Amino acid sequence: MRIALLGLAFAVAAQAPADRPAVTVRGQTYTPASILARNMGSVEDQETAFPPHRIVANVYYVGTRTLSSFLVVTPAGSILIDTTYERNAKTIQQSIAQLGFKAADVKIILGNHAHGDHQEGDAIWKAMTGAQVMAMAEDVPALMQMMPGGKAHPVDRVLHDGDSVELGGTTLVARLTAGHTRGATTFTMRAEDGGRASDIVFFTSLRSPAQVTPGIAAEFDRTFPLVRALPCDVPLGDHPAEYGMQAKYAKLAAGAANPFVDKAGCFAEVDIQEAMYHAIIGR
Repeated sequence: MRIALLGLAFAVAAQAPADRPAVTVRGQTYTPASILARNMGSVEDQETAFPPHRIVANVYYVGTRTLSSFLVVTPAGSILIDTTYERNAKTIQQSIAQLGFKAADVKIILGNHAHGDHQEGDAIWKAMTGAQVMAMAEDVPALMQMMPGGKAHPVDRVLHDGDSVELGGTTLVARLTAGHTRGATTFTMRAEDGGRASDIVFFTSLRSPAQVTPGIAAEFDRTFPLVRALPCDVPLGDHPAEYGMQAKYAKLAAGAANPFVDKAGCFAEVDIQEAMYHAIIGR
């Protein structure tokens, strides 16, 4: 298994994006290669649990160092957002248990876009829990090609832009924010915590490919204004680095006011990805 994973890592590296163009946002310089390296880290980072923790209200982090997985807990069961790789199923299960919850209580599985590091584990989680797997219509064709070990990718409900996903008094809204994939999905929800209401945004990747077709450009040209218009108090992302999870967690552990409530930082990652997109397409 380790040899296979190292081979996969080599293959990914061989296809890594170029170290250009470069953009500077808020004093930090980024390239396509540096963004991908920041997001993915090493194979060990992708597989090693980050300490599971409560983010805000009924939203918890149960992912790894570099691959996000979120648990939204309700009286009627839980919603799991991003199963990541199939091999991480046990790690996520253990993180859920460490928080005092049960993996068996997962009733709905969502994913933010049809890439293996985010949704490869959908089939095994469906088998473990019987949960309903829901996906944006535009990503269904790509998901159907995602068959780890030959397992068919389950899709129990097809979502469309603006659809609501409801469980136990919690409502998430699925927004089509395409570009990275055809059906890349940003989920939003509103929750109260200590008498304070917060708008929580689970951003999908907004990372542009190296080659932008007219169709992809049209998607991004719709997506960037859309995400900037979303009400946001708590920005989250499909990779923890996109919202500074490790630094915020350290502040949380030190007893600071909840650093995940970060209205000022809601669109920091959007700024980076939009600047890179415009650099790639030359406008």
